Amino acid sequence: MSNIKIIGDVRIYDNVAIGDGSVIHGPAVIGQPPRDKKEGELPLSIGRGAIIRPFTTIYAGSKIGDLFRTGQGVSIRENNAIGNNVSVGTNAVLEFENKIGNNCRIHSGCFLEMVTVGEYVFIGPNTVFTDDPHPMNCPKYKECGGGATIEDYVRIGANCTFLPAVRIGRGALIGAGSVVADDIPEMMVAAGSPAKVIKSVEELTCRIDAFERPYVWWPYTDLESDK
Repeated sequence: MSNIKIIGDVRIYDNVAIGDGSVIHGPAVIGQPPRDKKEGELPLSIGRGAIIRPFTTIYAGSKIGDLFRTGQGVSIRENNAIGNNVSVGTNAVLEFENKIGNNCRIHSGCFLEMVTVGEYVFIGPNTVFTDDPHPMNCPKYKECGGGATIEDYVRIGANCTFLPAVRIGRGALIGAGSVVADDIPEMMVAAGSPAKVIKSVEELTCRIDAFERPYVWWPYTDLESDK
């Protein structure tokens, strides 16, 4: 590791690689060994240009891309695969085995476990993803449930809850406060408890008449070109 700026009290374990230009604000723990693993037994890699803010703990056994950002108090467990230019907000928790694509924003207070997230996904504050349909101690819960699959360009409002194994189609929009118990097709707006499809994203209107409709700007223009 070179050209890394460490501010305050930061514990970095063995077998951790951090890319150039990264900044870590203590107190923070980087490369914490998971339970039943020895110090340095599992690798942790974090790409170039990361900014890791105070009270963050990142466990060994994950791979994180370039331009990673955390808010304060973030916890990231083992076996996470995180792409480039991903932001994880204050007090968010990434439990084990999440797969997160490039250019995603996971807002403050979110909880994810065994969730697959595509690219250019926005997850609003305090959103929770569940992964176990019959808690607790079901010996087959990974096969039976597992976390949600969130396809590219999905937008999720604040305070949503996702039940295990649901799939949210490309470009869909989930309204704030929704409880998502079933799959949502691509490019649809769903809201409520349980969430129901209410319209197409293309039927949304701009509240101030500044645009023909919302989401006609980048990166959502790629959704238009895919038609």
